[in-house]
Amino acid sequence: MRFKIDMDRFILTDAQWAKMEPLCLGKKTDRGCSGKDNRLFIETVLWIARTGSP
Repeated sequence: MRFKIDMDRFILTDAQWAKMEPLCLGKKTDRGCSGKDNRLFIETVLWIARTGSP
């Protein structure tokens, strides 16, 4: 089962993400295994920090 990600719920704007993306590890050009979606990972970390979720 595949879920659609609601883009309206993102914390980062596209402009903010454009500045952060080059700094993230696991780019498609890197060798070896990497994360599938760096933006989703960063958004998740920000959501946990914002909500205080354990």
